[in-house]
Amino acid sequence: MTGLALLHRTVRPEWIDYNGHMSEAFYVLAFGHATDALMIETGLDSGYREASGCSLYTVEAHIRYLRDVPEGAQLAIRTRVLGAAEKKARFTHEMYVVADEAAGPGPDAAPVATTELLAVHVDRQAGRAAPFPDAVRARLRDLSEAPPAWAGRSIAAVG
Repeated sequence: MTGLALLHRTVRPEWIDYNGHMSEAFYVLAFGHATDALMIETGLDSGYREASGCSLYTVEAHIRYLRDVPEGAQLAIRTRVLGAAEKKARFTHEMYVVADEAAGPGPDAAPVATTELLAVHVDRQAGRAAPFPDAVRARLRDLSEAPPAWAGRSIAAVG
């Protein structure tokens, strides 16, 4: 299991769409908060970004919306690092509805949404990818684990 803490959020009234459940934009927002937490945990925090001029940019994402989420639901987001190379990292977030703001998902809990992301470490001033600092790359590698069964999928053609 992951070495990262779960991120907890509560579904706010403004996150609810015209269908009466969480709007797709707010799944992305919650997942973005989980990416921010990953950055803090691996040394890519605000101090690093300010001092280095570098940051992590998401360059590809695949989101699966699996179940409706109602207003007031307590969310727990699990992050899994799947690997890191010189300038990029692959990771996933799994979103669960849990009993309360401190709870984690049960062993048989199914996620309500997932996302798989590819991110690139970017030197913002140069406008291009840059190598991770050794300590960050080592931390990402230390956190790496096997991908969940759903990772690596693409959207199938229709018709």
